[in-house]
Amino acid sequence: MKNNNLAAYIAVILAMIFWSYTFIWYKVVYEFYNPITVVFFRLIISSIFLFALMYPLKRLQKIKKGDIKYFLLVAIFNPFLYFLGESYGIKFVSSTVAAVIISTIPLFTLFTSSYFLHEKITKMNILGIFLSILGVGFVIFSKGGNIDASPFGIAMLSFAVIAAIGYTLILKKLSAKYNSISIVTYHNFIGIFLFAPLFFIIDFPELKTSGFSNDAWIPLFELAIFGSSFAFIFFTFSIQRIGIGKANAFTNLIPVITAIIAYFVLGEILNMDKITGISLVIGGLFLSQIKTSGLRDRIRSYIRPSE
Repeated sequence: MKNNNLAAYIAVILAMIFWSYTFIWYKVVYEFYNPITVVFFRLIISSIFLFALMYPLKRLQKIKKGDIKYFLLVAIFNPFLYFLGESYGIKFVSSTVAAVIISTIPLFTLFTSSYFLHEKITKMNILGIFLSILGVGFVIFSKGGNIDASPFGIAMLSFAVIAAIGYTLILKKLSAKYNSISIVTYHNFIGIFLFAPLFFIIDFPELKTSGFSNDAWIPLFELAIFGSSFAFIFFTFSIQRIGIGKANAFTNLIPVITAIIAYFVLGEILNMDKITGISLVIGGLFLSQIKTSGLRDRIRSYIRPSE
């Protein structure tokens, strides 16, 4: 791991921690609001927070006229299509099922980024990805685990995976011109207008009758500030430094972190299956970061040191 990439790895790990917590925050806030309402207000809070924080610092870059279409496209993929699939998916299946489906994103993104963006993948990278997914399986499908899966929920989460792949492909193009803060701020802001028609048609009549709940605001703010703001900023920053495939590989950490949080916060048992899974995921992540050509050169240098 190069020193100049250390910040990118720290950033992507923080993003995964925040996204792991969203599974808990979603379940809490769903006791009060429907998915579209949650996402709509999540994006409003996030946009206000980002504009208020970043505009005085002059970190927001002006969108070039030719790039408006790409910002619109990236916002359609995420937050609109991704949040639509993820929010309804989490509502209709358990968090564990949702986590394992979302963890397939790096596997598919690895091949699509190689095909469309010509990012180099090696046998070691592929081995690391498969090993991480195997570890996720141990964590999620451990002994005594109850799997709650509805066909509709699985379909919506699969839809979210497809949207995430499209998002990362367009994001790669934008990240070459704009900083991560600008990209996240603008695509969250555009997302408000994409979700507004659905909110006022589907959820607003019910919300108008039931009103707002004070107990829902804390998890809603946590989703907005950490899940929709900092997590995306850190993730976009990491993509700029280490590439789509390697950054997405860390998505496998989400169910692992969730299992650890459940152990300390909810008192769930961390059995041998989960410990084995965590070890496999971490080992797979290290393998997915190795460049075999560089490794081969280093081995040769030890065997035949230069004079």
